[in-house]
Formats: sequence, C-alpha cells, structure tokens
Amino acid sequence: MNIKPLAFESLGTRGMATSVVTRDCILLIDPGVDLASRRFGLPPHPIEVERKKDHWAKIKDYAEHSDIIILTHYHFDHFNPEEPRIFKGKTVILKDPREHMNRNQIARAEKFLRRIKGLPRELLIADGKTYSFGDTRLQFSPAVPHGPGKNRGTVVEVSIREDGTFVHTSDVQGPVEESQVRFLLDQDPEVIFCDGPSTYLLGKKVDMRSFRQALSCLKEILSGTGVRKLILDHHLPRDWRWKERLRGIFQEAAARNVELLTAAGFAGMKDDLLEARRRQLYGR
Repeated sequence: MNIKPLAFESLGTRGMATSVVTRDCILLIDPGVDLASRRFGLPPHPIEVERKKDHWAKIKDYAEHSDIIILTHYHFDHFNPEEPRIFKGKTVILKDPREHMNRNQIARAEKFLRRIKGLPRELLIADGKTYSFGDTRLQFSPAVPHGPGKNRGTVVEVSIREDGTFVHTSDVQGPVEESQVRFLLDQDPEVIFCDGPSTYLLGKKVDMRSFRQALSCLKEILSGTGVRKLILDHHLPRDWRWKERLRGIFQEAAARNVELLTAAGFAGMKDDLLEARRRQLYGR
C-alpha cells in the first residue's frame, strides 16, 4: 500500500487530501483544499494562494488517475463543488448526505449531488459500510462528531486494509470522543492520518476540558493499537506551538517506539506551516 498526502496544513494549505494505491485500486480521500479567509486579522498571503493552486492541480491530477473517490464530509477543505468533473467515471463513496447531518451540511450535500448527477460510475454510502475491491477492503465508521460539541456536523473515518491497515480519521479534532477512538481501536492500524486537536482555538472555541480529553484519547490510541506511524495534522499545525503543547504525547509515542509525524514529515518533507506563520509572511 502506497500512501501519499496531497494537501495538509503542514504542507501549507487546509485539507486532508490523501492518495492511497493498493494492488487492486487507486483511491483518493477528500479531494479538496482551502485557506483560512482570515487569520490574525489577515487574508491569505500570496504564497498561500499560490500553494493552494499547486495543491489543487495535484489533487485534480490524482483524481484523474483514481478509481475510487471518498468524501468523508461536506466542508470545502475536503471537497470542491465547483469542479464536479473530477468525479466523472469514478466510484464515489460519500458520507450519507441526509443522516446525522446538520442543516448547513445537508444543503451543501444536496447542491453537490445535483452538480455531479450522471457523472460518477456509481455512488455508494460510506456510513458504517464495508466494501471490497479485490483484496482491498474498505471499512467506514458510523457517523462520528466533527470535533467537540453536537452542532458541528459529523464525518466518517475510513480504514483501508490490504497487507496492512491504514486509517484516515477525517475531522475528529483530537480525537475528543470515545466513538471516534473506538473505530481506531477496532481497526488496529499500523498507519494513522489523524486530525489533531484544534489547539489554535484554545480559550476561544475549544476549552481545556476538550483539550485534555484529546490528549487522553491520543494516549488510548497509542496504547490500544499497533500503530507504528501516527500522523497528526490538519487542525493541529494551525498552531505554531503545537509540538510544545503535545510534549507528553511525543514522550508517550517515543516510549512505545511510534513515529509521531506531520503529513509533511511522513512525505519526507519539512513542515511549512504557512497559515500559522501568516503574520510573519506579511512582515508583522
């Protein structure tokens, strides 16, 4: 199994776009990329805008060569409704557009489905389902919370099993809920692409209780699975101090001989936290 991150915060944009190639099929998870419209009171820097263009071009190229496209939910950093033709001729497996969804997500899903009507080879529902393509097995979690709180919608986590097992958590923001962790414990993956806690919102939209819960969940994943590479990204590297805040998790991972990386690190690249450095990019 070959896993390649395409658009993540550690690579300079918002997203969790990931390509996975097995002997049986080529999969693309969450083909979207976005930028924070405002951060530190500043709009995206031109370097960020250019990086987004680069990442979207790469996503479209990978989409063209993919057999299966997976949508874990309907936020614009995870899919792009303005370019529906990337779904033409593909098997599309998507978060149930009507169940366990808030009003905003239902509206986005309905609009998206109208735009891709007649384009995919087939449309399949992800929530709680299992699909096999040759020896490649896809297992989807039931709908789980999009981070802490009950009003932020839901996402599905996806497990891809071939010789080993890889899990992409989508936007669990921690994780912070036992339902999010349960899927990881059940799948027992060697490699996890996990959406880390939103530490950049601490004291604003995220309280210390949620952060401590995220730390507890991460320790549970380290102790309860056979993970060898734990990739923490997406919401987490929006905070330039994220490594300092997760010092205890680094220690726990090292004690268990688990590599704790960003998506950039997993790809053998240096972190390039453009959003977290926006003030610096503007010279402020």
